[in-house]
Amino acid sequence: MRSAQGAASEPARGFGSAEFIGIGLTLLWGLLVGSFFLLVPGGDEGFDPIIFVMTLFAIFMPVALIWIGVSAAKSSKIMREESARLTAAVDALRSSYVSSASGERTDPRASAVERKLEELVTAQRNAEAALSRIASRAGLAAEVPLPGKPALSRPEPVPEAEAQPAFDLGTPAVTGAAPISVEEFTRALNFPENEKDKAGFAALRKALRDPTISGLVHSAQDVLTLLSEDGIYMDDLSPAPARPAVWRKFGQGRRGEEIAGMDGVRDRSCLALTSGRMRADPIFRDAVHHFLRKFDQTFAAFSETASDTEIIAVSETRTARAFMLLGKVSGTFD
Repeated sequence: MRSAQGAASEPARGFGSAEFIGIGLTLLWGLLVGSFFLLVPGGDEGFDPIIFVMTLFAIFMPVALIWIGVSAAKSSKIMREESARLTAAVDALRSSYVSSASGERTDPRASAVERKLEELVTAQRNAEAALSRIASRAGLAAEVPLPGKPALSRPEPVPEAEAQPAFDLGTPAVTGAAPISVEEFTRALNFPENEKDKAGFAALRKALRDPTISGLVHSAQDVLTLLSEDGIYMDDLSPAPARPAVWRKFGQGRRGEEIAGMDGVRDRSCLALTSGRMRADPIFRDAVHHFLRKFDQTFAAFSETASDTEIIAVSETRTARAFMLLGKVSGTFD
């Protein structure tokens, strides 16, 4: 910058075109004045101070005006050079700003790469789940769900403290009734689609009569209602599906890297809202922990005899999606 300033100011110190023009005009004016006094004969009158002063003005006023013009031209040249220098400085600052801004955009690019990687991982998991689903539905007879197959092969006794004489839908608990089937169990965990879903309501009523499943259904109702207060609905989530083998490992009580595929919820806004409410709302936190415990217990019994197709069907229900969301926020899969 200093060298640029020196280069810009060097022409101002020497003689430029304005100075040479001023010298030429001054010499020309001096030549004209000298010629005037040599060629025009002088008068006989004596010395007159007024005429002398007017003569001086006539001689030197044009010279002064010439050099005032030269000074103005020189100042104008200096201003143009300063303007050019400031323009160059502004351009340099603009270039540096653009360079720094492009450097700051490396983080969004990195996040874009991360999103692409997440999409690839999600696509891979979807493909694996689809292959498992196809293999399950087209494979062995053991994988074909039997009509009326019980969802839980070994129902666990429910403590008397948790037993409830009546439920929300007006369906009293009935002992000795036919066990709930896998299809009914899946429908109950997904809850009725709408008010016209008669099969869904029938499955939900039967699940509420079952003492081993009613606790899970009630806790799922509670957390889904609480999540809806924050605008979080399970139909809006699209978690990456985990393979049936991963769900089986979870049912067997394994944790950590072995069940890494179950944390498939990628919606950052839902995760942030849920995590914030877990910290701030003790009622919500208690409801979540109760729901996670019930789901863990029920799914452990369900996965012992369920086929891969049946596990996939359950994993796609609203209850399972809520479990994947809340389990990831609470660190259940760690």
